[in-house]
Order: sequence, then C-alpha cells, then structure tokens
Amino acid sequence: MLDVKYVIDNLDSVIERLSTRTGDFSYLRELPVLDSKRKECIVKGEALKAERNAKSKEIGKLKAQHKDDEAKALLEKISFDKDEMARLDKEKAEIEEQIHEMMLKTPNLPDASLPIGDDDSANRPEKYWSKPTTFKFKPAAHWEIGAKLGGFDVDRAAKVTGSRFTFYMGAFAKLERSVASFMLDTHIANGFTEVLPPYLVNTDSLTGTGQLPKFADQAYMTNNTGEEYWLIPTAEVPVTNLYRDEILSADDLPKRFCAYSSCFRAEAGAAGRDTRGILRQHQFQKVEMVKFALPEQSYDELESMVEEAEKILELLKLPYRRVCLSTGDVGFSAAKCYDIEVWMPSYNEYEEKDGMWVPTTETYKEISSCSNDVDYQARRMNIRFKRTKDSKTEFVHTLNGSGLAVGRTVAAIIENYQNEDGSITVPEVLRPYMHCDIIK
Repeated sequence: MLDVKYVIDNLDSVIERLSTRTGDFSYLRELPVLDSKRKECIVKGEALKAERNAKSKEIGKLKAQHKDDEAKALLEKISFDKDEMARLDKEKAEIEEQIHEMMLKTPNLPDASLPIGDDDSANRPEKYWSKPTTFKFKPAAHWEIGAKLGGFDVDRAAKVTGSRFTFYMGAFAKLERSVASFMLDTHIANGFTEVLPPYLVNTDSLTGTGQLPKFADQAYMTNNTGEEYWLIPTAEVPVTNLYRDEILSADDLPKRFCAYSSCFRAEAGAAGRDTRGILRQHQFQKVEMVKFALPEQSYDELESMVEEAEKILELLKLPYRRVCLSTGDVGFSAAKCYDIEVWMPSYNEYEEKDGMWVPTTETYKEISSCSNDVDYQARRMNIRFKRTKDSKTEFVHTLNGSGLAVGRTVAAIIENYQNEDGSITVPEVLRPYMHCDIIK
C-alpha cells in the first residue's frame, strides 16, 4: 500500500497521478481529516494518561495524610479518566481501520515513465524480436491441431469439471511438462532459486500481494474445513509472502526465486477467441519469477527480469514483442509493468502470396507480465531490510513476472511449429526433454 504520510503530504499530486489509471480517487481527500482525528485522540489520550499518573501520586500523598475523602474523590476522577481513555482508544482504532481500508483499495502510483492512457490501446511497443511466422499452407489454430492429434480433450474436461478446463493427453501432456522443466532449468542456471510453493494460501497472503480485497470475485476460496483458504491465482502470492513480517539484510539482496505451479482464476475473461483453446483457462500452469531488491536496484532488476523471460522465447525461437503498459492498463499493485507478447498465427489473418501464407494483421498475445511493485506490496506484508546492523529498517522492493505462462507457450509452439501434414516440429531446445523431434 501507499505510505499514508506521503499521500497526505502530496495529496493533490497523488490524486492526479492515480487518476491517470482511470477511476475516482477523491475519497483520499478524507485521509487528512481522519489522520487529524486520529492524532487528536492520541493527544487527548496522552494528556489523560499524564493526568491519571499525577492523580495517582496525589492519592498516595492524601492517604499518607489520612485525607481519605479527598483520596476517594480523586479515585472516582481516575475511574472516569480510565473510561474516557478506553473510549479514545476505541475511536482511534476505528479511525485507523478506516484509514487501513482506504489504503487497501488504493492502487500503486504509476511510474512517470509509463505512457498515459485509459486502456491497452495506449500501451507502448518497445521491442520486436524475429519476424512473424510464415507458412507454405494456411495455418490452423492450436485447438484445431490439438483436436486432430488427440492432444486436448475439452469435452471430457467439461464433463469432469466444467467449461474452460482441459485434459492434456499423451505427447501434449509431455510437451507441457517439458516446457515447464526447460523454463525452470534456464532460470536456475541464471541464478534463480527454485521454489515449490503451497497452492493454498490464507487471506493475509492474498491481501499482501494486492489480490484482496479488490479481486475477491476472481479467486477461488474454500472454507469447508472451518479455515479460510484461497487457491493461488499465481505463484507470486505464496513466494512473495515468503518473508512477510521479516527483516532481511541488505547484504542478502537481491533474492531471486522461480516457482512452477498450477494457477486458478475465476475471471470471466474476454469473449470470443480467448475462450477457445488453452489461452484463458480457469486452471493453468505457470513458471513465476519473484525478486526482493534494494530500492535503488529494483528498476535494473525489472529490466533483467524482462530479459530473462524473453530469453525463453528466443531459445524457443518464437517471435515476440515487448510492450510497456499504460497507466490505464498497469496492474493494481504495479508501479511499472512490461508485457511480453508472443506471435500467435490463429489470432491473425493470413493470405497467400507467391506460394506462401503471410500475415496481413499484427496481433500478439500476452505470455508474460513483469512488474516492479516497488515498496507497495512490502508495506502490505511488512517486509523490511537493514543496510547495517544499527541502521533503521526500510521496505524492500518486490518484483514478479511470468517466466512464462506454460500453457500459452505450448499453444504458441503448436501454432508456430505446425506442419502441413498436421504434425508439430519439436523446438530444438525441448528435444532433450521430449526425446523426439516430431509430435504426430
């Protein structure tokens, strides 16, 4: 969450910056009023406490002088002061809860480097890698190829669970597993520590990373055991909460982790093509990267995280582009976010030219989001660090990014590596995992 003092001291500029996200943040103007009332309660409480201590000493003197009536009168006044102090403590606690709830629903301040705009139409492409794939035949969608090869069974998944779930079968299941292993091995070789996290987390964990309270309707929750647990929407949640309420040493930063997990999201998603195939499922697999960094290093760590995710696509030889998200599209907890978008033939129009099918449109699909949340999540989770043993504590900066979404990577491989006979060429870097060159 944002620093309350900073918001109060810079109220107009904070509201102005937040408003570029689209939304009404005028409720923050109540913050100085509430903070003033909170301080008033503290001042009155401290005055009453001092008065009570003074009266307690006076009572001792009066009793020593056998002035019992005067001592009794002072005792009654102390009793009144005690009740008033309890009332002030309650009022202060209620005000602090109001402030806390206000800050929980307030998103992070967008970094000044973001393009300003209401939605993804204002996002800024910053890098293109490789040219879109061309074919000697009209390319098919991954769900069509999967159906022909018996790799995806959507109908039986719907019977077993419901819509937007999929059985991966045979070589397709192995491809998913191989892609995840390849991603993890690559990140580990580049200095990340692998984590296998819990897939269920408590409410504090989802609140800490910013999914609650705003996105409660997009999450799956279970409390049939009497305890409230949430299925994770991303491994970012358990891994970033690893150090909640802890103080780290600056010498140990940055810390870099990668984690493979299933992810569960109840979001409605986009209509049309996004609900076909495996690009937008209620359950999907993802390899997540999480970093804990010094404040002065976090934006360098963001750039290196993006490059780490891009390296996966380059090794797989999948065309992609990097996009800087606009203020209206950046995530709730993020100060800055890059999307990496992969080339998906099925989301583009193709036409035949000189015996080749070439794209006539330019549509890429998100396969990774890499975000710097600066100290926003750390404040919610109370993750701090010390530069020296005797220095004051500071909040760490947290970063997260997909490295990558496994199902979307599988879909991109199927579509970009498809052959005219309906088979799929296995990317060279995956062959040691798949133990084959062709899926047919």
